[in-house]
Amino acid sequence: MNKIRCIITICLAAMTMAASAQTATSNHNFEVAKNLDIFNALYRDLDLYYVDTLDAAKNIDNAANYMLEMLDPYTEYYAEDNSADLRQLTTGKYVGIGALTTFRPDLKRCIVAQPFAGMPADQVGILPGDIIMAIDGKQLDPCTSADKKAQTDYANSVTNQLRGEPGTTFELKVRRPTTGRTYTYKITRRNITRPSVTLAAMVTDSVGYIRLSQFIDGTSNEIRRALVDLKQRGARRLVLDLRNNPGGVLEEAVKTVNLFIPRGREVVTTRSKVKELNHTYKTTLDAQDTDLPIIVLTNEGSASAAEITSGALQDYDRALIMGRRTYGKGLVQQSRELPYKGILKLTTGKYYIPSGRCVQAYKFEDGLPVHLPDSLAHEFRTAAGRIVRDGGGITPDVITPADSVPNLLIYLQESTQLFDYCVQYRAAHANIAGPTKFKLTDEEYADFCAYMKKHNFSYDRQSLKLLSTLRKMARFEGYETEAKAELDALESKLTHNEDYDFKRWEREIRGIVEGAIIEHFYYEAGREEHDLKNDKDVQQAVKMFGTPHQMHKILSGEPDA
Repeated sequence: MNKIRCIITICLAAMTMAASAQTATSNHNFEVAKNLDIFNALYRDLDLYYVDTLDAAKNIDNAANYMLEMLDPYTEYYAEDNSADLRQLTTGKYVGIGALTTFRPDLKRCIVAQPFAGMPADQVGILPGDIIMAIDGKQLDPCTSADKKAQTDYANSVTNQLRGEPGTTFELKVRRPTTGRTYTYKITRRNITRPSVTLAAMVTDSVGYIRLSQFIDGTSNEIRRALVDLKQRGARRLVLDLRNNPGGVLEEAVKTVNLFIPRGREVVTTRSKVKELNHTYKTTLDAQDTDLPIIVLTNEGSASAAEITSGALQDYDRALIMGRRTYGKGLVQQSRELPYKGILKLTTGKYYIPSGRCVQAYKFEDGLPVHLPDSLAHEFRTAAGRIVRDGGGITPDVITPADSVPNLLIYLQESTQLFDYCVQYRAAHANIAGPTKFKLTDEEYADFCAYMKKHNFSYDRQSLKLLSTLRKMARFEGYETEAKAELDALESKLTHNEDYDFKRWEREIRGIVEGAIIEHFYYEAGREEHDLKNDKDVQQAVKMFGTPHQMHKILSGEPDA
């Protein structure tokens, strides 16, 4: 009798729970339908009675984007006219002339910032710095607005006009700043694919290096080919550089891990509230090399698929992770087609790497991830039993602190004056030495410094920012009058002195300028090859390879003696 009563109680409880769930679902569906009706009625009445005619596309687009901004940074709506941008992000492909363009406020026009090696723009002779004046016979008026959005819209319009169907030919008119002359080129659009592997090189006789910029369709095959080539050149160890790699296609991360992990191993699991979207991704092929010693470089710019790759290799103790803690993007996105060729890229779940941890950051503040301190994070174990933690990102096995650099160097790298100097330098030189050999002469460095001063290069000094903060605190605490003379004297000593700064930081400035010039002659790969020789993280990795017992100790989790 008690058994029967127990069964009846369980059944009633299950029925109650099912009814409650059904009621909750019904209430949710009603709320969705009600609020959609409200929105439709609201916009209908605005469109009918508002004093001015409304732009439906603009207003609905703004409303949709505002709603999505309240969710997470990765859920985005792509209208028909910019849905190609999403396809380019996932495939790395688009149809165009193969050149990076950017808007220059001082010129009020778009310029060619960098033609890609071997692409149509490069083949016809377009150079960095060329100012875009007309496209296919249509003159482009300058953008005179100081509004950032208007400038962005102008730049997007130019980009869209440069793109089109493969095989179509058009005329591009540019003005070359070094001559002041106008040139017209006939260019045939073609499919453009930016490689994932931007540099594969030997850093020593036995250490190979692969720089991976993104995960797109075909990334793993690029790495495979680069690895075969490096091993033929003598590589017996590998540095895989995922720094500033924002991620991309999840499946390519799985295939990349599969290059070094045997068949049948779990790499990542996605979990969603929709069960059909839950999936476990495993390696499906025989690995290319399961014994090659690997060091993976990461930093705060490594995200998403880059974190899956580095995290899975760490969880299987297959590679030593070196650098800085990664970004912390553990969210899965899928694309869904909308009416009128729109696309919704939305977050559908979270991903979990083999140890069971999710690398998603705890929260975001001002668009930046906030990681949990280790004391609050959960502990997990690698295959060898090493402790790893969640709470946001992948924490490297060996942490290399980022260099502290003055604002001068940051401003310099982004300055239009440096770009314009490189344009002038290329115009004055038919060729230069190779990426690893080119150096500025002392006379050229002096000319560069004079050029930057002449063209009003300016920068904020961190010491002056701190002094400004000190003044505010002194004013707040009532010491401003008493300390004024000392603070004024300090400010006079900290005021801009370009001659001093350009001498004090000459070695670092030379490296930046030489790299920028090299990019104008040898494209992105040349600059990366130049930068590689002074890369402290790479040098640290090479040093670690020289102590294999230390690497083994870290990866095996052996305690310190």
